[in-house]
Amino acid sequence: MSSSTPLSGVNQPLRGITLVVVATFLFAGHDALSKFLGGIYPIIMVVWARYLVHTLLMAGIFLPKAGMAVLRTRRPLLQTLRALSLLSTSLLFTAGLQYLPLAEATSVNFLAPVLVTALSVPLLKERVTAGQWAAVVMGFVGVLVVVHPGGAMFTPAILFPLGSALGFCSYQLLTRVLAAHDSPTTSNFYAGLCNTLVLTAMVPFFWQVPEWTHALLMLALGGCGMTAHLLLTQAFRYAAPALLAPFSYCQIVFAGLLGLVIFGQVPDGMSLVGISVICLSGLGAAWMQRRK
Repeated sequence: MSSSTPLSGVNQPLRGITLVVVATFLFAGHDALSKFLGGIYPIIMVVWARYLVHTLLMAGIFLPKAGMAVLRTRRPLLQTLRALSLLSTSLLFTAGLQYLPLAEATSVNFLAPVLVTALSVPLLKERVTAGQWAAVVMGFVGVLVVVHPGGAMFTPAILFPLGSALGFCSYQLLTRVLAAHDSPTTSNFYAGLCNTLVLTAMVPFFWQVPEWTHALLMLALGGCGMTAHLLLTQAFRYAAPALLAPFSYCQIVFAGLLGLVIFGQVPDGMSLVGISVICLSGLGAAWMQRRK
């Protein structure tokens, strides 16, 4: 992510909001494709295709301009840990999608911003207000409501999106630390390349020759992920994170719509209540962080 623009300097908020909404749709589309392809091919192969396309696209965009300097980092160990945190998120979330509805799994993954608030105290030595702690508790209550007895999420598979949220929390915390040392382009390129290399070493043990239509979907998978990240980067050029944060939750809405249209999955009433509580907790944490 690029550094944020101060609120006083925001002059095109509508453009920033539009870019975030389009990015969330692409992220939801990426997850729907992951769910579909993961039901046919090994998870390792699906995630490998996503990172391979991501890295090749970034290389085509940034290497002609910056050369290999784009990979030069001052904190290689932290960059590697950040990349592996993102990889764990991708693998766990994609695995969870094979057992869980798209909207509910996405909502549980959105517990990550609340976890960042909680863990920023011991790890980053930040002060967290009572209101922010209330948002943390509220987020966990939302997950408990989603995972209610008799619901589609009341299964051990819920550990997949919970693990994914924890991995994404680690990724976000490391992104904060690295923002003072490396550019967003370096961080994103390093993560894509690192994870591509790790998965390339593993994918021969899981390889299946894809049908050509599925190969095209794998290309679309990587394209959706890469384009969404670029749109988010551009969005922060036009509006501040505090303004854009609420619109990131559009991804849950799009996930629900795609889950209904593609997989015929409809969240029950309790799940909808829990999803709403998780969204409100994340929005509350973002609003209080903005006030700080």
